[in-house]
Order: sequence, then structure tokens, then C-alpha cells
Amino acid sequence: MSGLVGAPVDRVDGRLKVTGAAKYSAEVAVPGLTYGVMVLSTAASGTAQVDAAAARRAPGVIAVMTPQNAPRVDSGGTGGGDRTLMVLQDDVVRYDRQPLAVVVADTFERATDAAAMVRVRYSLAAAVTQFDTAPEYKPASGGRDVDKHKGDASAAYAQAAVNLDRTYVVPVEHHNPMEPHATVAQWDGDRLTVYDASQGVINARRKLAQTFGVPITSVRVVSTFIGGGFGGKGSVWPHTVLAAMAAKLVNAPVKLVLARPQMFGSVGFRPQTVQRIALGAGHDGRLTAIVHETTAQTSMFDEFMAGTGAISGVLYATPNLTITHRLRRLNASTPTFMRAPGEACGSFALESAMDELAYATGIDPIELRLRNDTPVDADGKPFSSRAFREALRQGAERFGWTRRDPRPRSMRDGRLLVGMGVAGSAYPTHRSASSALVRVNADGTALVQSAGVDIGTGAYTVFTQIAAEQLGLPVEQVRIELGDSAFPTAPNAGGSQLTASAGSAIKLAALDARAKLLALARGDAAALIGGAPAIAALMRSVGAPAVEGRSDAKPAEAAQSYAMHAFGAQFAEVRVDPDLGTVSVVRFVNAFGAGRILNEKTARSQYIGGAVWGIGMALLEQTRYDERSGRIMNANLAEYLVPVNADVPAIEPIIIPEDDPHVNEIGVKGIGEIGIVGAAAAIANAVYHATGKRVRELPITPEKLLA
Repeated sequence: MSGLVGAPVDRVDGRLKVTGAAKYSAEVAVPGLTYGVMVLSTAASGTAQVDAAAARRAPGVIAVMTPQNAPRVDSGGTGGGDRTLMVLQDDVVRYDRQPLAVVVADTFERATDAAAMVRVRYSLAAAVTQFDTAPEYKPASGGRDVDKHKGDASAAYAQAAVNLDRTYVVPVEHHNPMEPHATVAQWDGDRLTVYDASQGVINARRKLAQTFGVPITSVRVVSTFIGGGFGGKGSVWPHTVLAAMAAKLVNAPVKLVLARPQMFGSVGFRPQTVQRIALGAGHDGRLTAIVHETTAQTSMFDEFMAGTGAISGVLYATPNLTITHRLRRLNASTPTFMRAPGEACGSFALESAMDELAYATGIDPIELRLRNDTPVDADGKPFSSRAFREALRQGAERFGWTRRDPRPRSMRDGRLLVGMGVAGSAYPTHRSASSALVRVNADGTALVQSAGVDIGTGAYTVFTQIAAEQLGLPVEQVRIELGDSAFPTAPNAGGSQLTASAGSAIKLAALDARAKLLALARGDAAALIGGAPAIAALMRSVGAPAVEGRSDAKPAEAAQSYAMHAFGAQFAEVRVDPDLGTVSVVRFVNAFGAGRILNEKTARSQYIGGAVWGIGMALLEQTRYDERSGRIMNANLAEYLVPVNADVPAIEPIIIPEDDPHVNEIGVKGIGEIGIVGAAAAIANAVYHATGKRVRELPITPEKLLA
């Protein structure tokens, strides 16, 4: 049915979720289920001797898995999202909250009780816990050069009329989705089935097959519903492998669900990043040089690097550019992707620096960005489409930018200081190979299958809209099945790529099915008008039990010729108490051009969610470590602060219509991550405008403003 794509269709899985019928991984029930609970280290470096004698004698305990009796597996990683895992293969402790044992019992309560009986004796070794003193190195990154150089940025900076050289810090942050990580693992001979809170069942299947040395066809991974992932569930972590190891050890299915404190340390996080930004410009504000140097942390045994500086090659024109990335190894677990992993941090530094340059040159911050707009990226590729200028224009108009007095500390609301800030936003358009199946049944309804996972963003709904529109059916007559590695392949729900990838495949498969229906109707398109009843009549007339459409969709060749990104602008207004240093975001407007919008309602939700994350990043979130021991000190939601309703104002997203014929078959760019890019910088810039005090190390807290 025409007009379905783009319409604000209600979530097709909404009723399942609000009635409890949607089953998450921790809720999967299989016969003979047992329960596993991890015992985690309380040291960051050394060796551990596990005494599980008391736990083994506890009521209901089936086994205690330690390095002494754990099955041998291949725990190595290959880089990217494939992690090297600490899964009881030796007694070496490499980070705080590393798994040291798994207790398996007949109930969760008994497993938890017995886990508390496990005693661990440590032989401590010196732990590298301080970022500033850890040695720095250039990551190999699979042979790809992590640095970029254009022109001579150092010389251009030295010769520039206006210079600005600043350092910006983003601390460690943890994802903290509402749903904790959870796994149910079951063996049937050499065949493994895993129900996992995973953003990508295809990658998880490959990792588990490699880890246990079985054919990939012997592993099935299912992830039907996810209660938030944000990148943290994009990789296989130790608990998933440990659940499968324990299931093999006890010859029974094992469920392993992480407690909230275990969500810190035993799975990934956003790493600390320290960024140096040096900008050279003329008195007219036009950039002559950008230097963006990033140093971030990784673990002692693995390597993770986000492309933090990449945004500096996308947002603004400059003839001279240097982008570098370096890492420092600490006794902490391996970092991972966290919503816009490089761009969220990189935009805070770049867009804060651009705000500082605006004050240094006396140019309005929006005008400064417009003067440095560019039709090409740092490699000279033209953008397939670029709505940056329009985002700044529409956002400024909705926000009321013209009422802003440019002088810091010049605007008040009673005794409170008022600040208004702006930042630019960009996120790359990713796409991976994907397949899909669309089956039209004898009753005229349709079934769509894809291994893609809906992590709560609305994939079930937009995929239904895509298929329904191509088949001429109402959404109620299309059923979607997702999140099973037995279904046609799809990439992770991460990097804002799932809709572009699986959505394109679903459209092509639906077109294939429709073409086969037209062939049955001898080319008479009128025979398909009328939805399921008309199609059912056609199927009966020719005796067809079903018609299947299949597709294999690959990234477009246009990606070789064009730079493909979504663009936007973020606007924040804050109130700051001059005596207490407290900051409140009272208004937030964001505007984005991200290709074709498949569902206006779910798109707005993504943009609003990105702004909420930006508030947390700017004002609240920080994982705190005891640098003497490497222990995480605030591994709970009482002391790791995230935004609550009282912290979040009315957020007004603006959707800028954008038709980009180059990106993919459905014209989308991905919207899951761009909403956070630049959000923290807009708030930080507003705080400076309100107070005249520049905070370059997140989060912006009262003690920093009052210091």
C-alpha cells in the first residue's frame, strides 16, 4: 500500500511489550534449566586461587566451574568487535571484575548464595591504573593507518592569524541498558543453541563456533527482543561463553544473567579519551589548519580503538589537517562501541573548540560554522547529500537563536544564569551485505524473515512498513520474524547500519515476491489490488501454496564515489545557579537530515533519545576508579548517574526532508547514533555562555564550575 513508508505507524511489537508477551533472553524457559552465577575478581592484576569447597557443599549446587575444571576453548579475538575473552583458561587476573568462577545450581537463589561462599586468594601484581602514566602507542588496527594527514597542519597552524590549542577529556562511561546482559545456553550433542541479549546473532554464531571449535552450522543464536544495547551488546562477552561452557560441564541448559554491578567491568564501556584540538584560522574565521590528536585507553590483552578524530575530516573545510589516534594499556577490561563511539567524543572536542574559536574571532558560532562548510570530505569526495546548513538554519529559527546576547554571563532569569549553545553533528552512513526472505502465504498474508535484531529502535515496525508497501498489504497482514541466526543473514544492529542493510534486502525480496505474483497473474496488476483477499484468490486460482521472494543486497558502488553521512545541528539552553553551580537543561532543539525517514514517530524517538544521552554525557555520567587498586567505585545506578525525568526538558527534533539516491535502495542513512553527536558540546557551550567558565573535562559538575 503506497504511503506506508514514512508514516508514523505505531510499533507493531508494542502490544507484546506492554502486555509482557515479548520474551527477552532472560525469560526463555527450556526443560531442565539450571542457573549460573559468576564470581568476579576484586583485584585488577595478579593471580587468583579459587577455593570453592564450601560452595560445592551448598544445597542445590550442581557444579562450580573454575580454571581447574573449565572446558578448554579458543578464547582469542580477531579485532574489531571480536574480543579476546577471559573465560577461566588460566589463573591470571588482568582486570577488576574478571570472571574467576561460575556456580551452577538448581535455582538462581541457591546459585547466588553459593557464589558468596567462594573464597579467592590473590597474589597481587602491580596494576597499571593511571591513564596519564601508561605508555602510549600507535595501534595496528588491522594494518589500516589510524592517522590522516592533508597538507602541513603544523606549519599552517604556526602561521595562522588566530590560534587555539586546547585539550578535552571524556571519562569512562558505561552503557547501562535497562535490560542486563543475559544468556541461556543449551547443548544437544555437539549442537549449541544460545538465547542471548545480543545486537548481532550472525556475528555471535561465528564467535561461538570459533570458540568451541564446532562448525558454524552447529550453532544457533536467538535474540528476539532487546531491552537496549547501545553498542554494549554488539560483541560476545565472557558471560555468554561461560554459560555455554557451564552447560557443557553440567550437561544441562544454563541461564546466566548479569546483576547490575556486573554490568561494570565484565562487559565493555566507552573508554577514556584525551583529545588535543589545535585550530588555525584567519581573522574572518576561515580555518587554515585542524589538528585532532586522540589518546584513549584499551586493555592489557586486547585492542579497541574508536575513530574519534574522524569527524574533523567531515564537518569543516580546511586545506591542512592532521588526525592521529594513540592508545594506552590499562588493567581494565576491553572498551567497546558505545552509541556513536568515535563521533560522540570527537564532536565534544571539535565543537567545543569551534565555540572557543567563535569567541576568539568575535564571530557568531553559527556563522563561523557556515563560513567553514564544505561540499567534500577530507579525501576530496563529494557528499552524496549534506543538510548541515539547513540543519543550522532550521534549528536556529526554531530555537530562537537571534535572542541570544553573545556576551558570556550576560543573560539571566531572575538570579539564574542563562546560556545558549550550538554544535554541529555528523555520522557516517554504513551498510553491510544482507539477505531477506519474504513469503506470501496462501491466505494472502506475508511473512518476512531476517537475522537482524531489533534492539528497541523500531526495526520490527519499519521492516513491516517496507514489505507491506511493496506487496500492497496493510501492516496488519505482514508478520516479521527477526533475531535468529537460522534466518537470512544481516549485520549487527550497530553503527546505524541495520535498517540500511536489512531494510534494503527486505525491499528487494518483497519486490521479488511481487514480481512472482504478477507472473502468476499473467501481468495483470489489478489482480493484486485489494490486499490479502485478492492475493489469496489469485493463489487459489493457480493452486500455489506460497510464493517466496529472496534477495541478497550489497553496499552500493556509489560509496566509492561519494562520502555518505547524516548531518545535523544541536541547540541547548541551560540555567546555572551561580551559588550552587548546578546546571539544568531547560530546552533542547535538534535538527537532522538523514535521508529518507521510514517512520516519523520512531525517528523522533531516536533523536530525543540521543539528546537525553547527550545530557547524561555532558552533566552526569562518569565511571570512577580507585587508582590504587583499579576497582570501579560506582558500579550501580545509585552512584553512576544517568538522566531521569527531572533532568530532561522538552526536546524538539526537526526532521529535514532529504532525498539521497546514492546511499541504498531505501534511501536511508541511519539515525540511531547521530542524535548524541554534538549534544554534549552544545550543552557545554551553553554552560560557557551562561557562566563565562569553560569546562573541557566531562562531566560538567558543580565543583568544576565553582572552582
